[in-house]
Amino acid sequence: MRNLFYRTLGGLGVAVYLRHLVFGLIFPALLYYDHRNKIDQVTLQSYLLVIGNCVLYPYARFAYERVINFILGDNFFLVNAGLMLFTKLITMAICWTLAIFMAPIGLLFLFFLTDSDS
Repeated sequence: MRNLFYRTLGGLGVAVYLRHLVFGLIFPALLYYDHRNKIDQVTLQSYLLVIGNCVLYPYARFAYERVINFILGDNFFLVNAGLMLFTKLITMAICWTLAIFMAPIGLLFLFFLTDSDS
């Protein structure tokens, strides 16, 4: 069982997990800013969903990056920086919103990609 946790939850590495976690905290901040005057109307389920999305976002982002790397390979594109940042923000928002559904895919990737001998 310990091997299962190591190969999935510990497979990203602390630095990568924290980096994605910090970027994932952008969206709760935006939600708070949007609902700051209606904070008493927010339900417990909403808080749990936001916390779940934040915790699972790094694994969802990992799954997204693996799929995109598979599709694009080692190619790179020269585009306008503003367009690239906007695209990154949109993909981050999609990954954060769908983290509950995408994270299991990322955890499966990590399970099969992480060395089982460690």
